[in-house]
Amino acid sequence: MLTIEWQTLSPHHGYDVPSAVAEAGCADRFDDALERSANLHDALADRFPVEAPYAVSLAYRMRYAMQMNAREAMHLCELRSSPQGHPTYRTVAQAMHRLIAERAGHRAIAAAMEHVDHATYELERLSAERAAEARRAARG
Repeated sequence: MLTIEWQTLSPHHGYDVPSAVAEAGCADRFDDALERSANLHDALADRFPVEAPYAVSLAYRMRYAMQMNAREAMHLCELRSSPQGHPTYRTVAQAMHRLIAERAGHRAIAAAMEHVDHATYELERLSAERAAEARRAARG
């Protein structure tokens, strides 16, 4: 139902500095850490091509292609567009939902995805974390 083809992890796809990191005044330190990760990857790549991706920070972009049926698209779009989803996943899930309806022309399938959330949230996971903390507190 879902096939994912991953491209080898590499620092050559670039990265984005999260706004929270920049606001904290740590963008230079973040850039430095990712540069060190890229340098280690490049130093290993020729001699250890299989192992070199392990040196790549997960802050770098990851490239992949996905093939899925409508059921899996519904599952992915509804689950990953939820307020608790990572902002990057949310953006992709929302775009997929729009493209299923508009570009692919599968409007009925897109309409059946009743739980796709196109809203934006400032602190995505805050309400989920508060609810979890309330459950922990209730248990004692």
